Amino acid sequence: MSDYTEEFSDLGVEELEVRLIELVRLCEHLKAENIRLRAKQAVLLSERSELVDKNELARARVENILSRLKETEPEV
Repeated sequence: MSDYTEEFSDLGVEELEVRLIELVRLCEHLKAENIRLRAKQAVLLSERSELVDKNELARARVENILSRLKETEPEV
């Protein structure tokens, strides 16, 4: 038998029940945390998308300004 199996075979039913309850609580906690993290990720992805759009708009405006400035420069 593996060490893991031997460890559980030495435990009483009450100890197994306690460990099982702890495991269920941990699973519930992790599930709730996973839901919160997925929601946070969705918010961050949305914010990132908005920032990428704003950055693209700013880049286009700067390019437009530079283009107009080049048109107004006298040729040397």
